Amino acid sequence: MVTEASLSLFPLAGVPLIEAGADLAAVVLAALETSGRSLVDGDIVVLAQKIVSKAEGRLVELAGVTASAQAIDIARQVDKDPRLVELILSEAQEVMRVRKGVLIVRHRLGLVLANAGIDQSNIDHDGQPRALLLPVDPDASARALRAALAERCGVDVAVLIIDSLGRAWRTGTTGTAIGVAGMPALLDLRGREDLHGRRLETSELGLADEVAAAASLVMGQADEGRPIVIVRGVDHDRRDGSAADLIRPRHMDLFA
Repeated sequence: MVTEASLSLFPLAGVPLIEAGADLAAVVLAALETSGRSLVDGDIVVLAQKIVSKAEGRLVELAGVTASAQAIDIARQVDKDPRLVELILSEAQEVMRVRKGVLIVRHRLGLVLANAGIDQSNIDHDGQPRALLLPVDPDASARALRAALAERCGVDVAVLIIDSLGRAWRTGTTGTAIGVAGMPALLDLRGREDLHGRRLETSELGLADEVAAAASLVMGQADEGRPIVIVRGVDHDRRDGSAADLIRPRHMDLFA
């Protein structure tokens, strides 16, 4: 939990445009040096999903995608490129809502997302339309980066991979954790006492999402070029939670 009066957030400078196969641990360490920063135990290294997806080769050229009959039909309803819709369907467990301009699906990771989290902004289209998919396993990506940073600089840090996601019943996006390693994603506060001695019965804190939202403010959403942020001052357990812990089980979903 956060026990200090304030947090420190340091966006790292000098992060290059990321290509497939990039060594993200090396990118983080080089950016730390450029920024005159170093990691200490307990820091949280927060990365924008885009650079992880790019490093993992999740950039797809639409020219190589063949749209199915289902994708073509849905594309007419939502007014989107059928090839993009085909990618969305390939990443989805279930189509939730289809409206003009809107396609909401349950992603294979369990997240309910517009367009399966597939994005076409802040990527080099190089004359051909491209789309960037979410990492295959963001929790595994976070674990791997955490291990690499521990091996190379001997620090015990947590790693978050975040994306800007919309929320049901709320307008606007907010930073959300889609990959977590080295810290609890969800804190169960049930059983603790409030200020008046009453035991909490239902309180659970989405700690990773709160950190993600704070880091997202520093990263920016357009051309800021700050995809890595170091967060310091969050007093968290050194245990390996996962973003999957934040997904409400399907049988508890009251709005499906």
